[in-house]
Amino acid sequence: MARRTERRPSLFALMHEDAQAALDRDPAADSIRDIVLYSTGTHIVWSYRWHRWLYEHGMRGLALLLAKRTRRRLGADIFPSAQIGRRFSIDHGIGVVIGGTAIIGDDCLIYQGVTLGMTGKHGGKRHPTLGNNVMVGANATVLGDIHVGDNAKIAAGAVVVHEVPHDTTVAGVPAHVVRDRRCERLQFVEDSFDALSVDDENIRWSCAL
Repeated sequence: MARRTERRPSLFALMHEDAQAALDRDPAADSIRDIVLYSTGTHIVWSYRWHRWLYEHGMRGLALLLAKRTRRRLGADIFPSAQIGRRFSIDHGIGVVIGGTAIIGDDCLIYQGVTLGMTGKHGGKRHPTLGNNVMVGANATVLGDIHVGDNAKIAAGAVVVHEVPHDTTVAGVPAHVVRDRRCERLQFVEDSFDALSVDDENIRWSCAL
């Protein structure tokens, strides 16, 4: 029996998803029209999508030339070989730098001034990998071949040089975990708690972080 493979969305389908994701995340936008006309971050994402398509179809020189033009015009530098998933959003977008071996999962959001860079290694995988549903705050810097887990949040101005676990928030220089949303085990509440005094059974359990 032949193995079924998931069909990749077209360039225009990806761009449509990006626009809808930007609308969903931007309280200042009233419609897709606002996103198409005024969202610099979405224009940067769309430029990357086009450059990536050219890069994948053997037009590396043209992709790099247009990426250079986008850098001058929109103030963002995303290398065409970077791999970025679906429904990607950049809020504002000025000053964003994403290196050539960076990998970004689906449903990610980054803010202005973010750098996904390297730490001096010049061969092989040298830029970060972001999981799905990751948020990177303004002016944060993520360096090296490290992994940022799904649903992680990186605070504004953080400098990240080590792995970031899933479902955590990191902040600081260097960044460290300031909030942990992982639920690794369940435990009963204290013996003195009167479970009969509440109606909601969920209150009888707590999540140990």
